[in-house]
Amino acid sequence: MLNNMGGDTLIPLAVLVFVSMLMLIEGLYLFWRGRNGPQAKRLRQRIQALTEADDSAKARVLKHRSAEDLSLLERTLLSLQRAQRIEAWIRQSGKEWSPSQLMLGCLLLGVSGLLAANALLRFPLLIACAIGLACGALPLLYLTYLHGKRLARFEQQLPDALDLIGRALRAGHSFGTGMQMVSEEMPDPIAGEFRLASEEVNFGVSLQQALNNLGNRVPLTDLRYFVVAVLIQRDSGGNLTEVLTNLSRLVRERHKLLSKVRVLSAEGRLSAWILGLMPFGLALLLSSFNPEFMSPLWTDPIGQMMLKIMAVMMTVGIVLLRYLVRIRV
Repeated sequence: MLNNMGGDTLIPLAVLVFVSMLMLIEGLYLFWRGRNGPQAKRLRQRIQALTEADDSAKARVLKHRSAEDLSLLERTLLSLQRAQRIEAWIRQSGKEWSPSQLMLGCLLLGVSGLLAANALLRFPLLIACAIGLACGALPLLYLTYLHGKRLARFEQQLPDALDLIGRALRAGHSFGTGMQMVSEEMPDPIAGEFRLASEEVNFGVSLQQALNNLGNRVPLTDLRYFVVAVLIQRDSGGNLTEVLTNLSRLVRERHKLLSKVRVLSAEGRLSAWILGLMPFGLALLLSSFNPEFMSPLWTDPIGQMMLKIMAVMMTVGIVLLRYLVRIRV
């Protein structure tokens, strides 16, 4: 058939096929971006936050429809209270994982670490299980790091946000306008959280409920002070601008004292890390370079008993070191 076509007919046909495939790829990309793009993710986050704050019939319908889109495992996990806490903790870390995805990632990494340590590195089963547990805990450690980093960033931005709301009140704006200014003029994560609170108020949620939801989403003591101060001022009256100014000064002084404490305790924390990791590092190096020297610990009953006693003592020591170097302000 192609032999019967002339050159003038084959070239336009090839161009049409190329354009059609290009339009098909672009259409598939636009469809995927419409469902999984940044704007769609932000829209889902806002709808989820608004439906969590509202318990009306429409909100329950939205929750029911969103639950129908999940798998059986995810619906089962979301019905458990502990899984709901894990989901809130994941959301506080700034990631969009589900509890089932977190569990699957921990399971895959744990099994992979166990098989790699036992089959490839030829470690004993007990050590391979410990390595598998350590690998399975990596997603949890990563989320813990992101969770602490996001909350610390929010806590650093809070005094500036309080000053911004105070300046807005001095200029004659309302408190809701001040919250909206924080969401527009400051970076994330504080901008996103205040944006959700402002949108809740715009969609009919009371200011008290919106602030309580903000305090639940961001479990910080300084933010709870802000929520309590605003709610008390709305009930009993007073100068909210002065309250926010004093609260901002208090938060800054607290951060300054915390920074001094961290500097003074830096040597102790570094010593705790070295003392906690050195035995494991030495055991790993000796097992790699001289396996025969370390083999009695895995094969001999006395060596196994020594490992169990050492594991208990190391655990107690790490807990005590963490208790000594962790100073709350």
